[in-house]
Amino acid sequence: MPFRKREGDGVNLELGLGTAVAAAAVAMAAVLIPACTPKPSAPEPDRVVVQHILVSFAGKLPGKPVRRRQAEAAERAAEVLARAQKGDDFDALVKEYTDDQYPGRYTMVNNGRTPAAGEYGRDQMVAGFGDTSFPLAVGGIGMCVYDNVRSPFGWHIIKRIE
Repeated sequence: MPFRKREGDGVNLELGLGTAVAAAAVAMAAVLIPACTPKPSAPEPDRVVVQHILVSFAGKLPGKPVRRRQAEAAERAAEVLARAQKGDDFDALVKEYTDDQYPGRYTMVNNGRTPAAGEYGRDQMVAGFGDTSFPLAVGGIGMCVYDNVRSPFGWHIIKRIE
């Protein structure tokens, strides 16, 4: 029996038989990392530097041909997150897996701050990206799961550098 598409819960999948592994990975990620919104344990910083891995799928990155299906992207994102959390070299993971440009580093300023040259305002990024990045401790790793509104390009595995 195929899984049905779920809207608005941070996970949107249409899966058939044979994709149970991807479904389990996404379900686990949705429980562990609910919809890109980790609970802040301290006040958020004014500025963060992050590096990220974008795992996308067909039709989600304008101008870039990504051929994998959504279920394949979900499985890959779960695998990359597990490797990053295990302590694999994050920069090497970015080189190997990102569908964005390497090195995938962004400096962002929080809402109410004016970005300097080379920086981005939190509101200039997709919502899930900032909502995952700012609560992370330096060295922390989080994931924003695919969502049509909050993370429309795919899964973002994010490490806070500064």
